[in-house]
Amino acid sequence: MSSDTPFTCDSDPGTDTGPDPDAGHRGLVILPTYNEIESIADIVSAVLARDRRLSVLVVDDASPDGTGALVDSIAATEPRVHALHREGKAGLGSAYVAGFRWALERDFDWIFEMDADGSHDPRYLPDMIAASADFDVVVGSRYTAGVNVINWPMSRLLLSYYANKYARFVTGLRLADSTSGFKCFARRVLEAIDLDAVESTGYTFQIEMNFRAWKKGFTLGEVPIVFTDRVAGQSKMSGAIVREAVWRVWALRLRSLLGRL
Repeated sequence: MSSDTPFTCDSDPGTDTGPDPDAGHRGLVILPTYNEIESIADIVSAVLARDRRLSVLVVDDASPDGTGALVDSIAATEPRVHALHREGKAGLGSAYVAGFRWALERDFDWIFEMDADGSHDPRYLPDMIAASADFDVVVGSRYTAGVNVINWPMSRLLLSYYANKYARFVTGLRLADSTSGFKCFARRVLEAIDLDAVESTGYTFQIEMNFRAWKKGFTLGEVPIVFTDRVAGQSKMSGAIVREAVWRVWALRLRSLLGRL
């Protein structure tokens, strides 16, 4: 959506599949962005339409394409939309940590991670909210019901699938998709984790957050999703991110054994 296209949020009750908005709980969906101007307005609108208790925080790393400015214009007319501007591209992990801190300073009960490129479908948000009644961390999983990934090349799919097998072997996490970036944390989980100690910046950030939550005694569950590769913009995956994942999981396991998590 271009910056001169009016922002609309479909508030028709037929699209709002969430429970009673007066139930008392509130959720924040964190969307890290870097050059996502083509998708961000549509994603924000779709999230808000799913449940009136949800708000959105866009954490923008000074996108040169104007993503941050577009979000500011949306926030000016929609009170459930917020923007957090950072000075430069500092990595996915630090963007989420910044969003977590922002959420914890405010009265949110559920804190979501979600991609801003359209690969995570907001229609799964109600399922994740429902599952949060039973689990402290809910993961939107690509691999609990077969392999549910669309438009990835085989090399990327195999990398992701076996990275999860590898992470499970090294860490002991009982998750089919520990690298998924579509997640819901109960507030108490993020309050218990030392966010200053979280070091992963890319692919391994998801594993580290799951591992730290698990080691704190919180319960983790998965709900099946279909992941569709981005239709606009460019992937942020790189060789450096993959290399970090290879050794970081061993570092997490060692720190756990030494009681230093």
